[in-house]
Amino acid sequence: MSERRGESGPPLARATLDRTAHRRTDLRWLAQAWAGARVLVLDIGSGGRALVRTDTSVPALVLAEADTLPPALATGAMFLGVEPDGVPVFCVHTALAVLPHTRSAHLRQVGHLLSDRDAGLFTTALALTNWHLRHLYHPVTGAPTRADEGGWSRVDSTGERVWPRTDPAMIVLVQDGVDGVDGRCLLGNNVTWPSVEGRRRFSCLAGYVEPGESAEAAVLREVHEEVGVPVADIAYAGSQAWPFPGSLMLGFLATADPEHPVRVDATEIAEARWFSRQEIGAALGGRPVAVGAERLMLPPPSSIALFLVHRWLDGHC
Repeated sequence: MSERRGESGPPLARATLDRTAHRRTDLRWLAQAWAGARVLVLDIGSGGRALVRTDTSVPALVLAEADTLPPALATGAMFLGVEPDGVPVFCVHTALAVLPHTRSAHLRQVGHLLSDRDAGLFTTALALTNWHLRHLYHPVTGAPTRADEGGWSRVDSTGERVWPRTDPAMIVLVQDGVDGVDGRCLLGNNVTWPSVEGRRRFSCLAGYVEPGESAEAAVLREVHEEVGVPVADIAYAGSQAWPFPGSLMLGFLATADPEHPVRVDATEIAEARWFSRQEIGAALGGRPVAVGAERLMLPPPSSIALFLVHRWLDGHC
């Protein structure tokens, strides 16, 4: 079935495409569908970029007509689904040829600006592509695999098959439960994030869900491990794919006592501190907020982290 999230949801949790999964094993139908398909071209050599239009009010994906592409590309085409108008959509991997009024763009850069349809196509294509690139060999037999079922599985020479996997991760906006401008949220600066032009990024706390663990248990564990703060009132807020390379981010809001000492795990978090609604609002409005000798930089617009920050800022906790 097709999926569509409203504009109030996470930016990469939007789609209009019917995945039409029952067609993935129908080789005859897939061959016929390719003949009249729309095709999203991803340049995996540049990290999975696609062409977007520059002569529209917002970026829009450029999809090619299948009959204009080299016939050899049909062999490795991944079937994404069928559009509401009945036209099939595939994805192929090849170098991009930048056309007039277009530019190449990464999903991180434009995902939040794309339409529901384009955001869903780009996110799905990149997630599936990254899975293929990391499963060239079967994890059990060790034998080389090839793409099958319209790109939705890989199989080795003995018939052993592997299907796409997504790694669940939790991300949480920890806040103090106080309404109004005096309310505060706890954000962290990861040790792997370099400062950019005097700006230092702070974001929500996050981590992978471990085997045998619930998402809520992961929230408790990760926050305690990263900043040493106990949390309560854990509430699910939404999810979105994060195909860098293949995560599903499960978003939560939780409360904590800002008087509790913050003790960071220095192997992961360079600094963590509480910010007021006034400070976060100022940063989102483009006004400088000092963090030491630098200025506060918030998460990128395509991330679920910024969605959670907005949820808290607007009082939807």
